[in-house]
Amino acid sequence: MKPPVTTGEIIELTVTGQSHTGDGVGKYEGFTVFVPLALTGERIRAKITKVKKTYAHGQMLEILEPAPARTEPACPVFERCGGCQLQHVSYEEQLQIKRQQVIDSFQRIGGWEDVVPVLPVIGMQDPWAYRNKAQVPFGLRGGELVAGFYAAGTHTIVDMDTCGIQHPDNDRAVREVKRLVKELGIPPYDEKNHRGVLRHVMVRTGFATGEMMVVLVTNGKRLPHRETLVSELRHALPRLKSLVQNINDRRTNVILGRENRLLWGEPMIRDRIGPVTYVISPQSFFQVNPIQTRVLYDQVRQYARLTGREIVMDVYCGAGTIGLYLADGAAWVYGVESVPEAIEDAQRNAQINEIEHVTFVAGKAEEVMPRWREQGIRPDVIVVDPPRKGCDPVLLDTVVDMHPKRLVYVSCNPATLARDARHLRERGFDTLEVQPVDMFPHTSHVECVAWMEPVRNW
Repeated sequence: MKPPVTTGEIIELTVTGQSHTGDGVGKYEGFTVFVPLALTGERIRAKITKVKKTYAHGQMLEILEPAPARTEPACPVFERCGGCQLQHVSYEEQLQIKRQQVIDSFQRIGGWEDVVPVLPVIGMQDPWAYRNKAQVPFGLRGGELVAGFYAAGTHTIVDMDTCGIQHPDNDRAVREVKRLVKELGIPPYDEKNHRGVLRHVMVRTGFATGEMMVVLVTNGKRLPHRETLVSELRHALPRLKSLVQNINDRRTNVILGRENRLLWGEPMIRDRIGPVTYVISPQSFFQVNPIQTRVLYDQVRQYARLTGREIVMDVYCGAGTIGLYLADGAAWVYGVESVPEAIEDAQRNAQINEIEHVTFVAGKAEEVMPRWREQGIRPDVIVVDPPRKGCDPVLLDTVVDMHPKRLVYVSCNPATLARDARHLRERGFDTLEVQPVDMFPHTSHVECVAWMEPVRNW
């Protein structure tokens, strides 16, 4: 069947929902059309920009009937920058959109005819300045230095000096580096010809400690005016604790290279989530919203229902953040992670917190966990916190074969959570409740904690 629209055509459309990326979605003569910046309930005029067999994309030209939830974005570059997708929506409505995204995923992808109990999203009292990490590309445009975030779906840098969702210290550090790069004539990286020096600046700020790390990502080992950079940044940034050069000379979209050179200070900074202190290196994974991370981890603890006697397995444990947060309520915590450097961080974190009843092992969980089982280790609670792609089916089968009393699934992607929940349901585990947590206000992303148990335990 031929699509009822063509590229360049201008149509009027009623928006009936939001996609998982935050775009408005509507039907034109029964044909699905996605329009960025459009909101549910709005009547709009849009220009068709791309047509596929079953859907089209459009560009909004005019809002004919605005939605009550529409609001003025606080950021002047919101519509050009790809960092946020929902600043034009009231915060209360953002939380509703994210909850519906989770419900839709369980119904459409998970195959639930009856609705899994999805609780209201836990939002922030102040949904601004929450990010503890900034990764800012540097480049040239028209011969002028630019530094900011990429426009959505491109590698075009939107030049900016402040970002409303970043910690103010992160913005300040990037501005100081930008000033020095201009004054000293340090050439920024040009990804087209693979020339130039400075590729990215990464800033990490400890919310609880105030400690700051600045990482200068360079295209090779050369860093002109190194001593001046160190001196000026130490003077301009009183909370600076660590100044690192990261060397990345590959043609790649990956931000960090493998080699770090300490320019000044300590190789790591520290931050705290609740009572637990964590060390953070340039490559460490650490949740970017520490305020909501405590909310998230408290929800994991609630679903784990620990009494002090349980054996807990933390799968995809990273730097041990969740396992160590649960340790004071468990008899023993076992963590497994495929990245050896993350396990080194986890062991270091256990040491500085004087937590001894933990074991962290590097390796594939589906290989390590059966070895633990052969050693007689029987988990009462398993926590999984996979990347956006979710869990491999072999890993899910391994979890089921360990026969835990409870499974707590932490997810940054409702679609893969619903898919994996469906697989687990087929293996005898059902999802009892899902608690979404807004870790990323003003974006389309939502984190979830799902409580699962074997059907026989009901």
